[in-house]
Amino acid sequence: MNAMDLERAKVHDADACLVLANKYCPDPDAEDAANIMRVISMKNYCEESRIIIQLMQYHNKAYLLNIPSWDWKQGDDVICLAELKLGFIAQSCLAPGFSTMMANLFAMRSGEPSDDMQAWQNDYIQGTGCEMYTETLSPTFTGMTFSQASELCFVKLKLLLLAVEVRPDDGGDTKISINPRGSKIPANTVGFFIAQSAEEVKRAWYYCKACHEDVKNENQIKKCKCKNFIGGMMVHSVLKSQQIGQHITTDGKPVQPNGVAATKSGLQPPPTAVAKTGSPVKKSVSMKEESAPEIVPENPRAPIRQDPMRNGHPVIVQPASDFDFEKTEMKYDSTGMFHWTPARSIDDCILDRNQAAMTVLNGHVVVCLFAHSDSPLIGLRNLVMPLRASNFHFHELKHVVIVGAVDYIKREWKTLQNLPKISVLNGSPLSRADLRAVNVNLCDMCVILSAKVPSNDDPTLADKEAILASLNIKAMTFGDIITNIESMGDSKDALNNMGDTTVKRPGPIYGTNVPMITELVNDSNVQFLDQDDDDDPDTELYLTQPFACGTAFAVSVLDSLMSTTYFNQNALTLIRSLITGGATPELEIILAEGAGLRGGYSTPDTLSHRDRCRVGQISLSDGPLATFGEGRKYQDLFVASLRNYGMLCIGLYRLRDAALTTVDATSKRYVITNPPFDFGLLPTDQVYVLLPFERKQSRFSFSETEV
Repeated sequence: MNAMDLERAKVHDADACLVLANKYCPDPDAEDAANIMRVISMKNYCEESRIIIQLMQYHNKAYLLNIPSWDWKQGDDVICLAELKLGFIAQSCLAPGFSTMMANLFAMRSGEPSDDMQAWQNDYIQGTGCEMYTETLSPTFTGMTFSQASELCFVKLKLLLLAVEVRPDDGGDTKISINPRGSKIPANTVGFFIAQSAEEVKRAWYYCKACHEDVKNENQIKKCKCKNFIGGMMVHSVLKSQQIGQHITTDGKPVQPNGVAATKSGLQPPPTAVAKTGSPVKKSVSMKEESAPEIVPENPRAPIRQDPMRNGHPVIVQPASDFDFEKTEMKYDSTGMFHWTPARSIDDCILDRNQAAMTVLNGHVVVCLFAHSDSPLIGLRNLVMPLRASNFHFHELKHVVIVGAVDYIKREWKTLQNLPKISVLNGSPLSRADLRAVNVNLCDMCVILSAKVPSNDDPTLADKEAILASLNIKAMTFGDIITNIESMGDSKDALNNMGDTTVKRPGPIYGTNVPMITELVNDSNVQFLDQDDDDDPDTELYLTQPFACGTAFAVSVLDSLMSTTYFNQNALTLIRSLITGGATPELEIILAEGAGLRGGYSTPDTLSHRDRCRVGQISLSDGPLATFGEGRKYQDLFVASLRNYGMLCIGLYRLRDAALTTVDATSKRYVITNPPFDFGLLPTDQVYVLLPFERKQSRFSFSETEV
């Protein structure tokens, strides 16, 4: 705050200034206000300074936009702890353990296995060594589709290509496109990779078809003296890359003019039922699908039965009627990134215990919230919004049930009133009757949060309610409450038909099997969550069993994002877009107005914003990918998923006790980030994938042949 001190610290010569927040402060808003004033002081002293600031509360981001010299294009950035923490937890509701995978990606660790550790720990540790890197793609990649480039990187270079930087045709700001479909990769495109070191990622820049096509060892891919690199982009290199792309897509088979691989007789594969719905309506470039999305899997399985009606609408809809239907009312916010509903009073969403028990809740998200009526707001919108992203169809949205004090939730309600499928139970997360009323045993995820200010007396007691709630649920037993769940198939989305990751069986279910994620204030309290682990109290959080299994999350893991952002600003942009479900600068300006989400009529432009990928989890126990769980290698799964379904595999969620051969989705699992290409698969494995948006939901239901 003092210009003399800034002079002594030579802020004007600094590469960047990092402003850290006190995460354990009693008043988060006051902490944010003080830190924003520090930014104003530094910008006033030297407006060219690059500043990276930590903020506690999401709503305080708006004040940074008011600083005239604040410019994210110059490298200024804000890491909002509430936004990212709750976003990580939200993604774990869709893919349990995903928060752990993402937190490890930006933590900058060595990830060296040890002989002293168990096999599962070594698998996990090796994954923690992965980090996110950016590198310009070599001329060889020019003209390929993303899936062709990603397959080439994984198979040939042993790199995982997640996303590319896309520059719009109108010359606007670049944006990061994660697992995009259809468009070709232009020259000098920057790729985002998951790898063990920056040295490995250099292969993507060095790779040259002329020199390296026959190289078997990826470590031998070094800079070559080929003419491809002398004059920049050469025409012949583009042609070669297109040939490689064709070879990748078709596995060397003859290609028909429409890009589909020919069968032995030279004919195209028979069209599916989707093709019978008439010629597709022309779409804008951003909505264009890949030329050959439908490739028959190696071992065709019997189609999975699916009710053709969802919420009164057919699963497979004519494109034209889809547009007409969308225009009839406001269903999305004005940016087209999130589902939207007219504002509802909280009284319309409050359930009492009897009403909750009468509501058949299943496959939902239970939020156990500890808060006093005057506790600081934690920003529940940041938890719910990623679960309301527009790249889900409406019937796929998981119902969110908040169990807690209504007096507190009323203060948050202004930010939640326009988000659909939210209910509130005025009760206590420690009450077993309340938990039974919301069917906690049938939920897809139980999230345990606390808005209470931790006292400074004893840090161990900061998480007492969260730990007690977690142990309370684990100690519960659920009798044969529902004798037979006939309607399970109706409530499951098309993704889960690829292999149900949360198999619910009748009979007694124990609380230890309820999928749960607990937010902790103090890292060391993780030792109290699992009674069957032997973690030392001094063990680092990322090495503990609850964190490795994705059942615990602490805000402290976000500290390393500061250094990640300093070294690579684009990494934060990528993480934020993956975690928030699609928050954009435009949306942040709207929210900064303080009026909440605005509804908007759907146009082809806003509807095209739904065409972005999302995080998902696929089971190898059944469904079309089940054959890969029978002793196949990870590379086989990666290539088949990408070619056949456009899904990008990024890791595994494996049973800790691999001797369990039966599918028991509630036994402890651990996260393996980006396994090696020759990693053996098990039938009980679950796979983290980045799924493309399916307008007609044809590719995931696998019921096209049923009319």
